[in-house]
Amino acid sequence: MTPAVWLLAGFTAMAVIAGIAVVAQSGSPDPTEATVQQAHAVVVVNSAVIVFREGLEAILIFAAVTAALLGAQSRLRRPVAVGAAVAFAATVATWFVAQAILAQFSAYEDELLALTGLLAIVVLLVIMNWFFHKLYWTRWIAKRNDQRRRALARSAERGLLSGQVAGLVLLGFSSVYREGFEVVLFLQNLQLRAGTATVLEGVAIGLAGTAAVGIVTFFLAQKLPYRRLLVTTGVMLGAVLVVMVGGSARTLQDLGWIPTTPLGVGFPDWLARWFEVVPTYETLTAQALAVILVLGSYLAARHVKVVRPRSRGEQPAFRPDAPPSF
Repeated sequence: MTPAVWLLAGFTAMAVIAGIAVVAQSGSPDPTEATVQQAHAVVVVNSAVIVFREGLEAILIFAAVTAALLGAQSRLRRPVAVGAAVAFAATVATWFVAQAILAQFSAYEDELLALTGLLAIVVLLVIMNWFFHKLYWTRWIAKRNDQRRRALARSAERGLLSGQVAGLVLLGFSSVYREGFEVVLFLQNLQLRAGTATVLEGVAIGLAGTAAVGIVTFFLAQKLPYRRLLVTTGVMLGAVLVVMVGGSARTLQDLGWIPTTPLGVGFPDWLARWFEVVPTYETLTAQALAVILVLGSYLAARHVKVVRPRSRGEQPAFRPDAPPSF
């Protein structure tokens, strides 16, 4: 096997071991238990999925904007990497700033839980919308490549404060920080539900996966099945969305902001602990609507980009196997 395969296999084994340890620590879901609190392992897994998915997108964007820096220009990758490192540090700082702001409203913990959950759901629905995803991978990455070209067009004057170096540092920063900001936004709701320590367990697993992909991509120069990774993590992110919607709906019910109408049947307790699926009309309707919105946007995008052009004898759109470059 190639070094890339060994590396990914090693990370997979580590992730499985970590998952077993997490489940063992929190206990397997027992339907006979009275509690319906979200399982510790669920929060860890959700955190890991969010971090890995956003980290994967950051790697693909970074790879796209540095792909043209070859030969004599390869040295210019360093300021881009510095910008990415600064973006990572800024993401960590943003986490602490967000925590400090939320701490000022600790007396309204339930309300904060509801509001941060709704905000995270809205952003998730937007980034999982297939039309927006097409926009993201074309215009957003195209803007980053335009930014790269402008930086390269500046004076090649050497020195840390030169216009060219400063532009490349800004390029690396803007390519990564957006993903980091989204991670911080998503994790606030999970942190309010389960605490910082639990969320950080998932963050560590997600960062390990991101680091593995980054090493394979940039140091071992191996081509990965990016399309399959994006689709797989997209499905996992859809499961996270369903859990978030169910949890937020239950919080709104606890606050009395929406009614609670029992379905009249009982569900196993593990459905509530692992997937936030409880037998009320409001929670099930909210989760069903989230699934319909995501699947509906996919089917609509497929009709517009593939089915309709094919029926007209035109070239349909296709998904690239590698990150786009311009």
